[in-house]
Amino acid sequence: MKKTIACLAALSILGGTAVFAQDSEAVLKARQGQFRILALNLGVLGGMAKGSIEYNADAAQAAADSIVGVSMVHQATLFPEGTDAMSIEGTRAEPAIWENFGDFESKWAALGEAAASAQNVVAGGKDAVGPALGQLGGACKACHDTYRAPE
Repeated sequence: MKKTIACLAALSILGGTAVFAQDSEAVLKARQGQFRILALNLGVLGGMAKGSIEYNADAAQAAADSIVGVSMVHQATLFPEGTDAMSIEGTRAEPAIWENFGDFESKWAALGEAAASAQNVVAGGKDAVGPALGQLGGACKACHDTYRAPE
C-alpha cells in the first residue's frame, strides 16, 4: 500500500510538470484577458473624464463594477511560478513578482481598494470620474513600475 501511494505521488509530481507546461499558455491567456478587461473599462472611464465619450452614469457605474470584479480575482491562480518573462514568451511579468509575492499581492489589493472607491463615486457625475481614475491609475502604476517589464 505504501509503495502504491509513493508511486502515485511521484507520478502526480511528474505529471503535474507536464500539465503545467501545457497550462502555462492558458494561464497566460487568462492573465492577459484580465488585464484587457481592466483596460477596456479604464478606457470607458478615461474617455468620460476627457470628454471623448459622453458621460453616462450607468456606463460609468458598469465600468467601475467590472473593475471591482476583476480586482477580486485571486492572483496566485494567474501568476504561478514559472510564468515570468524569463521563463515563457508573451509576458512582461518580471521575476520579481515571485521574489516578493506578498508585495505583489498588496499592490493588487490596492487596486481593489481604488476600484471600490471608484465604484462608490463614478455615478455621481463626470467630475467624480477623473479623481477616481487617478487613484486607479496610481494603483496600476505602482505595480507596473516594479513588476512589469518595459515594452
